[in-house]
Parts: sequence; C-alpha cells; structure tokens
Amino acid sequence: MSLTDNNPTNKVIGNVTRALLLVIFLQASSYVAAQPYRILLSNDDGISSPLLHTLKQELAALPGIEVVVSAPAENQSGSSHSTDGGPLIVERIYQDGELLGHSVAGKPSDAVRFGLVELGKDVPFDLVVSGINRGANVGNISHLSGTVGAAMEGLLQGVPAIAVSQDITDVDTVSSARFTAQLVTRYMESGAPQGTVISINIPGGELQGLKIMPMGDSYLQTSHYELVEQTGERSVYERQRVIVQSQDNSTDTYAYQQGYITLTPLKFDWTDRDIMDQMESWNLQLTN
Repeated sequence: MSLTDNNPTNKVIGNVTRALLLVIFLQASSYVAAQPYRILLSNDDGISSPLLHTLKQELAALPGIEVVVSAPAENQSGSSHSTDGGPLIVERIYQDGELLGHSVAGKPSDAVRFGLVELGKDVPFDLVVSGINRGANVGNISHLSGTVGAAMEGLLQGVPAIAVSQDITDVDTVSSARFTAQLVTRYMESGAPQGTVISINIPGGELQGLKIMPMGDSYLQTSHYELVEQTGERSVYERQRVIVQSQDNSTDTYAYQQGYITLTPLKFDWTDRDIMDQMESWNLQLTN
C-alpha cells in the first residue's frame, strides 16, 4: 500500500517520515558547515621562531579556522625538501599554558609529513602554510629553501600549500602575517589551486606594491671559502656570501629587490619538456 493513498494513518506516517528526513538533512548540513578549515602550519626556522607564532595568531583569528602546528625542533634553514631517516621524536610544546604545537626532531618536510599523516588521520587538513621565514626565498634560492621544501611536502601529500618569507630587517611581521591571511581567506571562500605552492616574499622598507612573477636569478651567492682552522689533514672553512643585485626585470628576484611583494606559483614537476624531443635523437643505447 502506498504512503500517498487516502488512508489517514498512512498520510500521518508519510508526514512523519518526511519530517524526520528533513531533520536528518538539516543536522548533516549543520555538521558539514561546522567543520573548521584546517591549516597545518610549519616552517624551517624551528618551532621557537616568533615569526611562526605571529602567523599562527593571525591565522587562528580568522573565523572558521583551526591551526595546528607541526614544526622542526631546531633551525633547519637551507634543508630544501630533504628528510631524515629513523625514528621520529615528537614533543608537544606549550606556551603560556596552551598547546603551541608539535616539535619534530627532523627536517621541515618531516614535520609536515608527520602533521598530515598522523595529526590529520582522523580529520584531514585543507591547507599547509610554511613560514614566516626569516629571509627571502625568491628566485633560484627557492630550491635550497626549507620553507619552500615544507610547502612542497604538502603537495607531495596531495594538499595545497603556501610558503611565506620576509626580509631580515625593516619589515612588519604582523603585516606579513595579515597579508598571508588574505590569501588563506580567498582559499577558504573560492578553493585553493591544486598542485601549486604560492610562494610569498615580502621585502623590508617602504613597499612599492605587489607583483606576480616567475622565479629567476639568484641574489645570494657564495664568493669564497675562508680557512679558519687547520689541523693536520683536517680543515675548517667558513662560507662567505655576497648579495647580488638582479638585473633581470622579468624575475621575482628583481621585483623583490625593487620593493615589491612577490607572489610566485611553484610546481613540483621540474621536468624540462622543451628538451625531451631533442633527447630522442641522441640515439643512446644499452651497454653490456
């Protein structure tokens, strides 16, 4: 017998059933809407970095945001996307009586991987944010950066990511954090680009504006190695570096050095596709 016939009892049952389904739907919708936008925050300067703390504070102030910190126990600058082997030592760190985050005795990529795989196993993360780094990561320096490496680990785990770095001097960290929060807000509202790291670099001094630029050039170069100690066959050298002014106005390095905030979209794939057809003509053969 159909619930839509003229039997009054069946009509009541039908109305109750529809009401129950509506309640279940509304409860499910409310549950989905109540789920926070989860951000895994990391860096390469270490969990004690005040720049990371400032960024966490600004991101956590956004409505509907949950920020979880998983960062290296010590400074790991220049570690790129390297990783440590063996057991991973993780410690919960508290600040002013509240949980600051998880300190990971490893590289930035280890901290991000642990965060995404372990801390996000029940409720996955929506975004990885790496920073704020003390020192710019524009141009080819990006390949050496642990800040960018941490963000790239997010991509490797299938999670979009942002890397943010700023000049060492004459820069307002709170402003840098709030600028980053702008991009995070856009991601929350419109969705984040998949498979892409947006690398933000904020110079010191008076800002000239904002430019979206491709990576290029290298502002930090090694000039020489200075011998500081020698005992028998053992020598100790200190690397001496110099700042180089970019002359190529098509690069993020040039724009950054001219006082512009730069945004550079980075991909995980380093393949040089332009040379692939040429390589086919090399006629390389297997050898015994």
